[in-house]
Amino acid sequence: MPITSAVAPGSFGLFDATDFRQVTGTCTDCPTIRQALWYFRDETIAVPRPGLPVASFATHTHPYDDLRDWAAHRPADAPPDLPPLVWIGAPDIIRHARLAPDGTELAAPDGTLRFSVTPRIPLNRSYYDASSIAFFAERAVTVRGHPVDGAFVGRTLWPEDFRLGEAAPPPRALPDSAAPARSLNLLMREAPDGGARSPYTAMTLWQRSAGVGSWAGLTVLGLMVNGAQGDDDEALGGHFAVVTGRIAADGAIGDWLVNNFYSLDVESEKGIIAAPVPLDNYLADLNSGQGWYRPSYMVVAVLRDERAAVLVQSALGRVYNQFYRHQLEYYHPNQNCASISIDTLRALGWSIPERGASSRALAWLGFPFIAAKEMSIGKAKLAFDYLRSDQTRLMPAAALEEAFASLVALGRGERAGRDGPLARTLAQDLEAIAFLRFPQFPSSRVFGGAPAVTTWEYKDRIPDDPALAQIVPVPPRPFPEELRDPDLLPPTLRPSDYAVTAWALLSVVGIPWALWRLWRLRRRARLPG
Repeated sequence: MPITSAVAPGSFGLFDATDFRQVTGTCTDCPTIRQALWYFRDETIAVPRPGLPVASFATHTHPYDDLRDWAAHRPADAPPDLPPLVWIGAPDIIRHARLAPDGTELAAPDGTLRFSVTPRIPLNRSYYDASSIAFFAERAVTVRGHPVDGAFVGRTLWPEDFRLGEAAPPPRALPDSAAPARSLNLLMREAPDGGARSPYTAMTLWQRSAGVGSWAGLTVLGLMVNGAQGDDDEALGGHFAVVTGRIAADGAIGDWLVNNFYSLDVESEKGIIAAPVPLDNYLADLNSGQGWYRPSYMVVAVLRDERAAVLVQSALGRVYNQFYRHQLEYYHPNQNCASISIDTLRALGWSIPERGASSRALAWLGFPFIAAKEMSIGKAKLAFDYLRSDQTRLMPAAALEEAFASLVALGRGERAGRDGPLARTLAQDLEAIAFLRFPQFPSSRVFGGAPAVTTWEYKDRIPDDPALAQIVPVPPRPFPEELRDPDLLPPTLRPSDYAVTAWALLSVVGIPWALWRLWRLRRRARLPG
């Protein structure tokens, strides 16, 4: 059976895999910044080979200011900057394999190997089981892993029938052609459990030229949302990621590159570390793969030229550098997977519409009540920031719906007044828009569903009794002080910091003044005449 290296001829999204070499984070001669390597010191990664352009970053500046300045001065025909690293997880790949019905062997036309899977991470509460074996034994698979004593230990099992196909996917009319955002909402929810138990589906929602038979070789810019988990009430809003790549001749998509952001300051119960990662790993890694936890959805912009995807992927490399070195810090209300991705696209000149805050008034009025009820200023600040954040920067599904509506408008020639270089390029190069729905892989985990789209929907799904809420506690992962660069700017103030100041002033000045006025009014009322 042919076992090939993960950096053998092939692709990492837009890049040739042979432009990378395979190392671990202990590498001492990599072009990758030391902070990034620290997070992957026990992981298999691919880093750019010497002499190739690698994403950099500016010092003494905020990340999105860096992006805007970099994009403004970047030549339109500049080659792509390679990401600082690609998290590949395992060193070897077997393609076009078949899993035996009992899960103990991998078979291919030229041989058979004994097979087992990588162990479950202790914090991971469910795992691959007999239902998983039955699912994967029905189809050809690509397996990432490593050989051990004549056997192959799999870390990723990817269904090769999850593809676009050799021809463009069948067309599908929008459920509401006048409201594309609502149409996408309906598509994510039309199948039971958000498609968690349904077959993989690919469809064409818009195409510039009817009758185009094949998209092979075209570039893609994808936006992905993973749905709600069924056993974690902190993950009901889903997760957001940006995808780049090219459509293979046979329609395969597993080597597209997914860029997602998770908090670096905690140890994920799934073993996830924020990084560019191949799509097959992103969805199907046996521990960290999103496909084991919930259904997923992807809007795919099919482009006749690579320049928009190159711009986005190169920019994300800069964002990752700022993220690893903590100039950009994860904060769930307004610096999360959705907001970091959407802010990057907006900084490059794609004015994806905002939806506004959940409730500014409730954020301000509720602050003192939450502080008193919970006996915690920190919890009051967190609630304030959640209610105050624009929903496209907070809720992944809201971000995907608005981005899809904006893509449709660009395709129709309806550009927004604030659109810049990225949107103009997308409008010129957009050939089609596809929608992919991925089921959840069967395992011992309960099935998830479609993601909550609003703060209120999220709240309605959480049990009223906090004791019944399903929450997975995770240990912290403190960032070493010796890795903090001296140029880092102090964190910007959060909206809740202003709320603390305002309510503090009101408490010190406003409330005593109000009591004094009340006392004066009562005293006057008691005076004779």
